[in-house]
Amino acid sequence: MSAPIKRSLTLHGHRTSVSLEDEFWQAFREIAETEAKGLNALAAEIDAARDLDTGLATAIRLFVLRHYRR
Repeated sequence: MSAPIKRSLTLHGHRTSVSLEDEFWQAFREIAETEAKGLNALAAEIDAARDLDTGLATAIRLFVLRHYRR
């Protein structure tokens, strides 16, 4: 597994940085493509649905995990 890579996303018009391992970035992009959504749009959906005690990077990792478990 790779070290986390920080990338910028735009959520609701605001830039934010998220650090994920390259494998999670790749899987996240694949899911967004499969769902015909942009990465920022999918991240905004995950952000809106997450518990406030859960960081965005963790929420994205859990989203990817749940997607592939289905």
